[in-house]
Amino acid sequence: QAQLVESGGGSVQAGGSLRLSCATTGYNYGRYCMGWFRQAPGKEREVVATINTRNGGTTYDDSVKGRFTLSQDNAKNTLYLQMNSLKPEDTAMYYCAADRRFTSGLCSRELGKYDYWGQGTQVTVSS
Repeated sequence: QAQLVESGGGSVQAGGSLRLSCATTGYNYGRYCMGWFRQAPGKEREVVATINTRNGGTTYDDSVKGRFTLSQDNAKNTLYLQMNSLKPEDTAMYYCAADRRFTSGLCSRELGKYDYWGQGTQVTVSS
């Protein structure tokens, strides 16, 4: 049974930084796409960034480009999201997810493509 567990969320002031972690177990981490998504109160869940865990290829939503950085530790089956220059509009519950049906090409930005999800970690940015 695949499990994804997020950690690292918290409350920071605007301009601050946080590093989220997504520890995975129960499947072959280095074969599929993974993504970070977020959902603010009253809003739909949206993609933040994706990574092809085979080759490290990443994509970022325009709203976080230049501020957020994905990285991974394949030995620990863990995905990270370094978030710098945080803004109040980054406030949301952040989720990591795995697309275990991925075979090749670019990682999808569609939520429905991701079949395993963590429980989320809250990020709150105050102005």
